[in-house]
Amino acid sequence: MAKHFKTIGLIGKANHDATMATVIELYAYLTNLGYEPIVEESVSNYIQDSPCKTADLVSLGKKADLVIVVGGDGNMLGAARVLSRFDVAVLGVNRGNLGFLTDLNPDNFEPALSEILAGNYKTEIRFLLDVSVHRHQDIKAQNSAVNEMVLHADKVAHMIEFDAYIDGSFVFHQRSDGLIVSTPTGSTAYSLSGGGPIVHPNLNAISLVPMFPHTLTSRPLVVDADSEVKIIVSKANDAQLQISCDSHIVLSVMPGDELIIKKHKLGLRLVHPVEHDYYDVLRKKLHWGKQNY
Repeated sequence: MAKHFKTIGLIGKANHDATMATVIELYAYLTNLGYEPIVEESVSNYIQDSPCKTADLVSLGKKADLVIVVGGDGNMLGAARVLSRFDVAVLGVNRGNLGFLTDLNPDNFEPALSEILAGNYKTEIRFLLDVSVHRHQDIKAQNSAVNEMVLHADKVAHMIEFDAYIDGSFVFHQRSDGLIVSTPTGSTAYSLSGGGPIVHPNLNAISLVPMFPHTLTSRPLVVDADSEVKIIVSKANDAQLQISCDSHIVLSVMPGDELIIKKHKLGLRLVHPVEHDYYDVLRKKLHWGKQNY
């Protein structure tokens, strides 16, 4: 039986008028139902009708059992990396462009949200990537990614060189603009733009997608998500390199460094309306079968 949520948190992108309007509407809606929403502190000043409970993102994750994120997928990703540390359900209201992770329509959220609050919803766990940079056997940097990790030079259109290993087995040597390592969640994001496959979120798999490889035979590779991916950056590289996690977090990489990418031990618990259908989302967001008359 689905869990009924008692403590609800609200997160949104500050200084974005449409997002803040939706946060205010959600706050009023939840308050009228008898909830006392906890509002993330950066947007709490927009709630002007009465003093409200506030918390930073970490405290919100500890206190709430449902967090509603208003914004686009970028807002969801930023919140998700933090909220995945806690046993909290996350629901998205789309105020972005695509909104693969944000289900609810901001102009008509009440019917779907009322069903979710009544205990009628679907839950799924999306895994994250754990990314670490090793230098002389020491960890120099570490972070997580919901969508993808991207290894690239800090210069535009600059070729880099590296070796890839999976579970200790040598896979390939490559010269390219970089490499995308993507979760199924990220398969409809940057990886898709790079020619990677769309991977259903239920699959325990990660994708390795080369970025403009210097060979015609290089293709995306899908492997078991429980594998350990190791990238050894060639000492011959003449540029400063970087890792980008979800385009938000940047880690510095030096020639000769080893990168370890593996499935994170924690996951993000997403809540969807009962009628949520992944293929319907793909069809609508990617305009499959759209007639051009």
